[in-house]
Amino acid sequence: MSRLLSAISALVLTCLPTAPTWAMCAGSNLFAEMDPVQRAEIEAATAAVPFASGNFWRATRGDQVITIAGTYHFDDSRHASNLAALAPHITAATAVLVEAGPDEEKALMAHIAKDPSTMVITEGLPLNQRLPPEVWDPLSEALSDRGIPPFMTAKFQPWYVLTLLSIPPCAMAGMTEKPKGLDGAVIDTALEAGVPVRGLEPFDTLFTIFDSMTPEELTEMLVSTLSIEDMSEDYFTTLVDSYFAGDSRQAWELMRFLSYDMPGYTREQIDADFARMEELVSSSRNRAWIPVLTEAAAQGPVFTAFGALHLSGKDGVLNLLQKEGFTLEELPL
Repeated sequence: MSRLLSAISALVLTCLPTAPTWAMCAGSNLFAEMDPVQRAEIEAATAAVPFASGNFWRATRGDQVITIAGTYHFDDSRHASNLAALAPHITAATAVLVEAGPDEEKALMAHIAKDPSTMVITEGLPLNQRLPPEVWDPLSEALSDRGIPPFMTAKFQPWYVLTLLSIPPCAMAGMTEKPKGLDGAVIDTALEAGVPVRGLEPFDTLFTIFDSMTPEELTEMLVSTLSIEDMSEDYFTTLVDSYFAGDSRQAWELMRFLSYDMPGYTREQIDADFARMEELVSSSRNRAWIPVLTEAAAQGPVFTAFGALHLSGKDGVLNLLQKEGFTLEELPL
């Protein structure tokens, strides 16, 4: 999830009439008890992807240096040791480039204040009248479990509902304040050292992505996400464990393989849907980031931090930089 979407989620949750307190997530790691054959299949699919593992890298091309941190956008005590190891690279950089810096977050909040329709439905039917009962009923129940009453859920734009569904109920307690994650810690470290922080993309990039999707596609995404609602805590735990093991791509492949069991869908349809989603939310953005990164690196050493899933893949940042002539080496933190 984008750091900007994490910030929006926190903003909305702090405005709820009451702030329920949930226990910390205690889900199971789905890989731990998985059938060995299925796990081997997921591992094989992961291994076929360029740069499928590792969170921290250095890219060099001549005297140009880009230090890269794949991040997890929410708070976790395990970030502390990684930040300590990364701090010398941050403070030595001529610039720090992130998905959303302070200027982008300010622009986003100003945009939402000026145009509430960005997040809420201001014209036309609310979600409870747009969606069929077989989708709305489990959706309203899932958001109620997250402390959001149905009347509020009905007003949210579908993209924002999807964002909230990606956070299991057990994790919502940690969202009553704006999450910092490793991204925020990197930004704070840079600003304290006087290193300029800039965004890799305009603040409204993700809105443009969701605007490009049809209502039918968004509804399909809601159905797909709701299909694993009873496993949300386990998937969340697995995702976090995978990130800190440097295996975020494996968690993405796990989600794809779990989706194969959805009734009414073939593997080919699931693969096509996942490929489109990766193109929309990751690959297209990665390609746009490369000239930003290389132009900044021409001015001196650069540090960049963004969600770890942007690292891997044919159109992942690492593979794209390699195609630009950079040599990649994993940083042993």
